[in-house]
Amino acid sequence: MSAISVGQAVVLGIVEGLTEFLPISSTGHLKITEGLMNIEVDDKAVVGFTAVIQVGAIAAVLVYFFADIRRFVTAWGRGLVNPAARQNHDYTFTWWVIYATIPVVLVGLAAKPLIDGPLGSLWVVAASLLAGSALMWYADQHGRHKRGEDDISLPDAMIVGTSQILALLFPGFSRSGATISTGLLRDLDRVGATRLSFFLSIPALTGAGLYELKDAVGGGVSALPLVVGTVVSFAVAYASIAWLLKYVARHNFNAFILYRIGLAGVLAGLLVSGAINA
Repeated sequence: MSAISVGQAVVLGIVEGLTEFLPISSTGHLKITEGLMNIEVDDKAVVGFTAVIQVGAIAAVLVYFFADIRRFVTAWGRGLVNPAARQNHDYTFTWWVIYATIPVVLVGLAAKPLIDGPLGSLWVVAASLLAGSALMWYADQHGRHKRGEDDISLPDAMIVGTSQILALLFPGFSRSGATISTGLLRDLDRVGATRLSFFLSIPALTGAGLYELKDAVGGGVSALPLVVGTVVSFAVAYASIAWLLKYVARHNFNAFILYRIGLAGVLAGLLVSGAINA
């Protein structure tokens, strides 16, 4: 019997697609949803499943930003064989995304037992939701929002990319929330910080999904729920990306901050009452 049913896969795919790129923590929402559906959140097969359906969300990024990605890859390929082409910002930016992914990969591999164990507690999710909200509020209030995507530098990419470690270690912090907030602290505008967060997500989340595939399949999740969850995640994530970019062009992040604080309170209440297990 599959550790995840098709119906559960649909629900988790929707949750993943809605929350992966909004700064509200997809991991936190998935763990809460799994807890409410009495799914063992620390089961290796379940951990693998949630990582694999992230690939659907990443596919949505690849499709939505196809023109940008094609431009980056073309410039990178030209720069590899033509020294003169290495002056192109798209060439250097592609390398920066690669460099900025290395810290989170190293920490992820080294800290995996902690991430899958004690740090996977829903109490950690609740605390991380609050901590991430505080960082987002401070960054949105104090960032000067004066630099756009074309002004991104190597230090920007490295610092923002490294901030993904916060979400890796503390589910509930939110990968997109951490990267966008750090981008704002680097004085990027909201759209520039959000787009950088999207580009940094591609190698990090694709690698995580492929790495966890063996646990999802070998651990007891059948192929059909994996496919269904991934397809649903793709469709919902695509719509979420389009909405978020339009939203941040005109609004601050207060709505997300208030939502996160409210969710942390509800989660703490559910844990204290015993409605779900940590």
